[in-house]
Amino acid sequence: MGSRATAAGMTAAPAEGSLTIIIPVYNEEVILSANLGRLIMYLNGIGGPFEIILVSNGSTDMTLELAQQAQSSDPRVQAIALERRGVGRAFKAAARRAHYEHLVSVDMDLSVDLTFIEKARGLLAGCDLVVGSKQTGSQRRSWLRWLASATFISCARLLLGTTVTDYSIGAKGYRRSWIMPYLDRLDDDTAYVLQLVAWGRRDGARITEIPVSCEDLRRSKFNLLHEGIHKFSSLFLIWLIHHRRHSRP
Repeated sequence: MGSRATAAGMTAAPAEGSLTIIIPVYNEEVILSANLGRLIMYLNGIGGPFEIILVSNGSTDMTLELAQQAQSSDPRVQAIALERRGVGRAFKAAARRAHYEHLVSVDMDLSVDLTFIEKARGLLAGCDLVVGSKQTGSQRRSWLRWLASATFISCARLLLGTTVTDYSIGAKGYRRSWIMPYLDRLDDDTAYVLQLVAWGRRDGARITEIPVSCEDLRRSKFNLLHEGIHKFSSLFLIWLIHHRRHSRP
């Protein structure tokens, strides 16, 4: 068995190769069952104990029911129901529920090459955060989403001095014991990856980035304008707090 979460929110030493896969899901009834089956097949192939936590956040279709059916048929699958939408809220709920030390977040559409999971598992033995980067790898996405991401990355580099080149929620690996002290302060929406990168850099975390291959041409589940405003606002707030701290006499 893998390590179990303690009452204090920490974990014991992980079983070799153990993984918790975190997937926030919102109205994914069309792809959930097929892609979950594909993911389980991949995880069976790479070996080691694993669990998959599906977090329905505000879904209005059959997403939750399908996740619960999967949970009933496979004890390695867990379904969490949240009434309010928010991928950060979903991530926090899954991190609290996780049984293993190594967490990997993926999207339900599996748009990033699944080999990231095995690579992240290996790297988490010596890292706190593993970032899968579409910018340094390859990607097939709409020009608008590419441009928005590139602009945000440039602003984050300018304001925070970080060299990370991907702040999306998918294709990220975390040590659970590292994120738990930050968990209650994390954003309920899409800015939590930015927060973890910024706070981790400030606090001396071991962060590494690897290239990933991504093919994502379907319509986004997010309102891109609202998401952009939220992420840029969060970036400015993090910069402002950092700037004030370092400008004090």
